[in-house]
Amino acid sequence: MNDFLAQFTYFGMALSIFAYFIGFYIQKKFRHPLLNPLLIAIILVCGILVLFQINYETYNKTASYITYFLTPATVCLAVPLYRQVEILKRNFVAILAGIFCGCIAHLAVIAGLGYLLQVDKVLILSLLSKSVTTPIALGITGEIGGIGSVTVLGVMIAGLMGAILGPKILGLFRVKHPTSQGLALGTGSHAVGTSKAIELGEIQAAMSSLAIVVTGILTVILVPLYLQLIS
Repeated sequence: MNDFLAQFTYFGMALSIFAYFIGFYIQKKFRHPLLNPLLIAIILVCGILVLFQINYETYNKTASYITYFLTPATVCLAVPLYRQVEILKRNFVAILAGIFCGCIAHLAVIAGLGYLLQVDKVLILSLLSKSVTTPIALGITGEIGGIGSVTVLGVMIAGLMGAILGPKILGLFRVKHPTSQGLALGTGSHAVGTSKAIELGEIQAAMSSLAIVVTGILTVILVPLYLQLIS
């Protein structure tokens, strides 16, 4: 089976897109926050791989082409930011301060919980960058001696939690300002959270897109500084 599927160059990509469209259809039909298209796609792909005993290497080799779309998709996020650039100009200091506080809070929570729960130091290092996009997160993890697979899992969970529970948490704490909503989703849940911000509105999408970039830059700077402080 694996040798047969490996001959189909786009098998993994086709399976991923098909699973996502099924998830999108289910989410659109039932409108439940837990029925996130990405989460459904992950479950479907994993189920198919296990059911038909398809090696992950076979799937990943033929699914890697889909990553080529990440760059243009990320660039497209600049469109809502450009349209809302006046909001950025008026609130520049407050926006940067909010993102900075979010990054500091993330590092503090990961380090604090790791210490209280006596988690292995390598696992803590692997999760320090979980709130930024995968390429940046893996780069940071590789530099500080973490485990890449754990980082990817952390990034995935952070994104899904933001997309599924983000609006509920914002409502619980009565965060109603569009700028604040977008910054919260982008800072805590990177691109997956931004997909939910896009659904909320153009201002949320613009601020979340900005938060992705700034959070990545700040995390690259803050993680090494944090390690120097505790060493």
